[in-house]
Amino acid sequence: MKRFGLGLLLCCVCAAAPSEGDNADANTDPRDGRVVLPGLAGWDASLIIDNKDVGIWTVDSFQVFPQYACPEVVGLDNDGRCHVLASYSGRWTPITAVHDTKWLGGLTHGDVDPRTNGSEIYVGSQRGNLYQIVAYPHTALDNRLIAHFRGREIHTIVAGDLDPRTKGRELLVFTRPGGLYRITPTGPNGTWVTTHLQDLPGRIRDAEIFGDTIATVSRAGRLALLRITETGPQWETIYQAKMGMGRIAFAKERPNVLYTTHDDGRILRHERGDGGWKTATIYLGPEGPRGIAAGRFDADPAVETVAVFGYSGKVQLLSRRENKWEVETLFQDRDKGHWLAVAEVDGRNATRELISSGYSGRIVLLSRPAGYGRSEACDVGSPSPQSATVVSSSR
Repeated sequence: MKRFGLGLLLCCVCAAAPSEGDNADANTDPRDGRVVLPGLAGWDASLIIDNKDVGIWTVDSFQVFPQYACPEVVGLDNDGRCHVLASYSGRWTPITAVHDTKWLGGLTHGDVDPRTNGSEIYVGSQRGNLYQIVAYPHTALDNRLIAHFRGREIHTIVAGDLDPRTKGRELLVFTRPGGLYRITPTGPNGTWVTTHLQDLPGRIRDAEIFGDTIATVSRAGRLALLRITETGPQWETIYQAKMGMGRIAFAKERPNVLYTTHDDGRILRHERGDGGWKTATIYLGPEGPRGIAAGRFDADPAVETVAVFGYSGKVQLLSRRENKWEVETLFQDRDKGHWLAVAEVDGRNATRELISSGYSGRIVLLSRPAGYGRSEACDVGSPSPQSATVVSSSR
């Protein structure tokens, strides 16, 4: 099948599915068109990239190229490559940066470096290398090494104005063996400065900026909030158990709630109230959960929903209705899962999308069907009440 030029392919149109007449089911290459996978429970599943036998460990969605309205999907693989995937009407074009030779794991995105235009991607490797990736309007990526941690793996990175002792934004890097470092774009001749803040009792496996703190989960079985003060890092442990914790998530719709995973398959809900934090187990699932994502995944915004993914290969949705949690399987991957994230790449429904990655080497997009939760949707052939002018374009 003929492929289109990159400039045409990367137009600012989100990942909408082609019509049935496009024979999308016969396609096997996401670069040529939508590749349909078997979704479950009324969800649509499609392929973003198939990395064959090379696992993709971390995945997220950011606005990498501002000239395209649809956010990109970013995945880090076992060969030390960062894949930035841009969508165009169901097609996904990969642009690859970094060739570290060992896995990439830590991933974040933010406008940290004032010496570049816009936000940057930051990735960390098993070899302790920290890279900055800069995007350019002509759909190119540039990367450079900005720090090295000898004898340490980089598992988790967060970006923001996090330390009051420094001016502007910085990176916080969590390593294995357990360590916390601050990286600032303040070195001479465009270089960065690395400062060791403290050693940690266990590896931080995931972290999210949560209000004015950083919520972290560790292999040591601890959910803790980190705040950097004028006197240094301050930690508040809000939950601890004798089982490793792996992932953490929260949704903007519920700013006082965190969701976490235990390696034994427990999914926990932590809610902050006037009397402190309350923890409840909401699911006793398969062992090895390695992904969790929270957000609106139901047509009813009052329904609380959180999705999980892991070594079972199943993406499962937990839904709370009338104080009772229900579970349903949305997708079965061909191998173990490792990461799950929220995306917004399909405006035809009223909910968010899910992106999964793992040992299968695939990134998969899971979405509700077109019209789901949209009150203004109309039958085919009937004019939309909001439609005034329809502009046809071949581009």
